[in-house]
Amino acid sequence: MTAATPDRIAFWEDAARRLEWAEPWHTAHSWTPADLRASTPPEIRWFDGGKLNAAVNCVDRHVAAGRGEKVALCFEGERGDRLTVTYADLERRVAQAANALEALGVRKGDRVVVYLPVLVETVVITLACARIGAVHSLVFGGFSAEALRFRVEDTGAKLLVTTDGQFRRGQAVPVKDNADAAVRGGAAARDNAIEHVLVIRRTGSDIAWTPGRDVWWHELVDAQPSEHEAEAFDAETPLFIMYTSGTTGKPKGLVHTTGGYLTQASWSHEFLFSNPDPALRAADVHWCTADLAWVTAHTYEIYGPLSNGFTQVIFEGTPNTPHPGRHFEIIQRYGVTSYYTAPTLVRSLMGWFPDGVPAEYDFSSIRVLGTVGEAVNPEAWRWLRSNLGRDSGGDVAGGVPMVDTWWQSETGATVLSPRPTDATFKPGCATRALPGLATDIVDDDGARVPPGVQGNIVVTESGPAMARTVWGNPRRCLDSYWRKYAAQGWFLAGDGAKFDDDGDTWILGRTDDVLNVSGHRMSTIEIESALVSHPAVVEAGVCPVADATTGHAIAAFVVLTADAATSENGSVADALRAHVAKEIGPIAKPRDVVVVPDVPKTRSGKIMRRLLTQLFEGSALGDTTSLQNEPCIAEIEKVLAAR
Repeated sequence: MTAATPDRIAFWEDAARRLEWAEPWHTAHSWTPADLRASTPPEIRWFDGGKLNAAVNCVDRHVAAGRGEKVALCFEGERGDRLTVTYADLERRVAQAANALEALGVRKGDRVVVYLPVLVETVVITLACARIGAVHSLVFGGFSAEALRFRVEDTGAKLLVTTDGQFRRGQAVPVKDNADAAVRGGAAARDNAIEHVLVIRRTGSDIAWTPGRDVWWHELVDAQPSEHEAEAFDAETPLFIMYTSGTTGKPKGLVHTTGGYLTQASWSHEFLFSNPDPALRAADVHWCTADLAWVTAHTYEIYGPLSNGFTQVIFEGTPNTPHPGRHFEIIQRYGVTSYYTAPTLVRSLMGWFPDGVPAEYDFSSIRVLGTVGEAVNPEAWRWLRSNLGRDSGGDVAGGVPMVDTWWQSETGATVLSPRPTDATFKPGCATRALPGLATDIVDDDGARVPPGVQGNIVVTESGPAMARTVWGNPRRCLDSYWRKYAAQGWFLAGDGAKFDDDGDTWILGRTDDVLNVSGHRMSTIEIESALVSHPAVVEAGVCPVADATTGHAIAAFVVLTADAATSENGSVADALRAHVAKEIGPIAKPRDVVVVPDVPKTRSGKIMRRLLTQLFEGSALGDTTSLQNEPCIAEIEKVLAAR
C-alpha cells in the first residue's frame, strides 16, 4: 500500500466536502513509505492545501444555517442536575473559552491538558482549543497524579484545565490536589511548562490555591466577550494528542490532525448512527457513554455528532449511581435513538439485572445499538439486543441493528462494523471494513490466513483519521505499527483475528494475549466469552501463565454474580472448568480460576490481561497509569495471597 487507491481517494474527497472549508485542497492524499534506516514511520497527508476550523464545523456553521436553537447537548450530572445547551449557546460558550485561552497566552500549536470529568465545560474547552489551533490532550478525571504528570510533561503543555472536585458514586471526590501534585511548581519553578491552571468550580470543595498560576473558570471565561473570530488552519495541523494504554512502556501520545480526522469522524458517525432517512434525522438523539477523554468520545461524542448537528446526551456519573437502572432512565428521558457503549458495561448490566431489564423502562426510541472497546461476547450481544433492542425471540434477524465496531486510538474512527442496514447480524462479529477502508488477516510473513485460522489483522488501506505519529517519538510509531509490514505499507493493529467461512472478520483480542497450550493457539476472548455465558459469571479476564509442561496454562479471573459469590469457590471453579470444556473443548479449560471483585480495565473498557499475568506470577507490574479502576490491583493481590 503505497497510497490509497484512486476510488478510495475519491470516496474520502466526497466525504470531506460534507464539511465547510475556508480554502479547498490541491492534493487529496499523499503517502511517503516508512524509512527503516532513518527510523521514521510513513508520512501520511490528506487534503493538502485545504484550510478549515474544526470548531466552526462543529458549531458555527449550524448556527449560521439557522439551526442555532437546536439542542446540541443534554447534560445530566451524577447528582441529577441537568442542563440543555443549544448550538447558539454552545457557540457563545466556545467563543468565550477561546478568548480566555488567548488571554492566558495560549496560541496555535501550544498544548492544553484537560483533566476533567464529563461536563459541558469539557466539550467547550476542547472545541475552544480547536478554534484557536491549540492542541488538546484530554485526561480521564479519575487518573492519578502520576498519570497526569506524565501527560503534562510529555506534551509540554502550557495550560492545565481541571476542577475543584468531581462527583463520583455519590461522593465529591477531590481532583485539584492531584492536579497540583502533577504540575508541582509549574513553569515558574522550571518543573514543567505549565503557566496556568484553569479551575472549574464543580463541587465547592476547599482547595489549595497558587496565586498567579491558578485561575477560576467563572471569573475568567464567563467575563469574556461572546464573539470570537476563528482562523482556518491547514488540514494537517495537529488537533489532539491521544494517549494509549501501551502494552509495554509508557503510554504513547498519538497525534491526530484536523482535516483528515474530522472528515472520517463526521462521515462515519453519520453512516453508523444517523437515521437512514435524512428527513427524519432531526429527531436523532445520540448517546455515546464513553468518558470524554477516550478516543471513542472524541470521535463519537464530540467531533462526529457535533459536526453533523446532532442532539446528544452527555452523562457525568457512573452507570449504577444511585441505582443500576440509571442508564435506562436517561435513555427514556431523552428519547435516545442510538446507544453506543462498551461490552464491559453490558456485562455489568447483565449482572445487575440477571432476570432482564424491568418492563417499566421504555426503550421504544432506540433505533440502533453499538458496542466498542473490545469484541463483545455473544452472550452480552444477545442480552443487549433482547433487553434494549426489541429482539424478543433471540432471532438475529429481528430487533434493532447492532453495530459492533472495531477500531483503535490509532485509526481515529471505526474500521470494521456491520452496516446498520444489514438484514442479519452475527453476535460478536465485526464483519467487514467500512467504505473507504480495507483490512486483511495475515500470518507473520504477510500471507492471508485461511478461514478459522488466527492471524494478525492489518489495515491495508487506511482512512484520513489515521494517527500521523507518536508525539516526540516517531521511531516508536514505526516500531509499534509499521515496521513489521513496512514492505507492504500495512498498519499492524496488534489484534488477532480470524475469517469465518463467509469471509467476515472476528476479532480475537490482543496478539500479546494469545494462549499457546500444548501447541494449541487460543484467544482470550473465546475463553472469556465461554465463561461469561455461564449464569454465575458477570465478567471474566483470561491470561496466560507459565507452565513447565504445556508452555502456557490458562488462568481465569472471574467476577461472580451476588448469588454465586456466596458459594464455595472450589465448586464454582469446577463448574466453570466443565462449562468451558463443553463450550470450546477440554484443551481450553482454565487450570486456575480466581474469583475477584473486579478485573483491571483501561478507561476504554479493555481488560489489561498482561497485568493479570504479572499479578498471578508475582512479577513486576508494567504501566498501570491508564487504568480506570486501579484500586482493583490491591484487591486482586489480596485474593492471590490468600490462595
